[in-house]
Amino acid sequence: MGQQADGPDERHRRPDGVSDATVAALGKLSEALECVERARGHLYSVHQLIGHADLMLDDAVEQFRAAGHQRLADRIDTELLGRNVIAGRWTFQIVEDFDEGYHALFRELDQQARDELVGGRRHLYEAEMKERRRSRGRPGHEARPGSGG
Repeated sequence: MGQQADGPDERHRRPDGVSDATVAALGKLSEALECVERARGHLYSVHQLIGHADLMLDDAVEQFRAAGHQRLADRIDTELLGRNVIAGRWTFQIVEDFDEGYHALFRELDQQARDELVGGRRHLYEAEMKERRRSRGRPGHEARPGSGG
C-alpha cells in the first residue's frame, strides 16, 4: 500500500473496515487513559512532596529543641516524622499498588483494544481530526514531518 502524498502516515490511518463508532470508542478509551496518566503524575508529585516534607521535619524538630520547645519537638519526632500517610502505607507503597494494579490493567486493556481492533494503531481519532481541521498547503499545517503538504 503506497503512502498518501498529503495525509497521515500508515500508522495513523484507519484500517479498512473499521467503523466510525470503533474509532470513537478507541478515542474515548485513549482519552480516559490520558486522564489516568495525569492522575499518576499527580500521585508521584504527592509521593515526592510528602517525602520532602518528612525530611524537612528533621530540621523543624531540631529548631524547636534549640528554641526550648522539647515537648513539641518530641511529639513531632515520635508522632509525625516517618508516619504512614494511609494505614500501613507510605506513599511509595501507594504508588507501587497503583502502578501494579489499576494503572497496569488500564494500559493492558487499552493495548488489547488497539491490537484487536486496529492493529495496534494509536491516536486514530486525533489523526482524523487533524485531517479535518488542517489547512492543506499552508505552512504549519503539514500532515506529517517532511510531507510538505
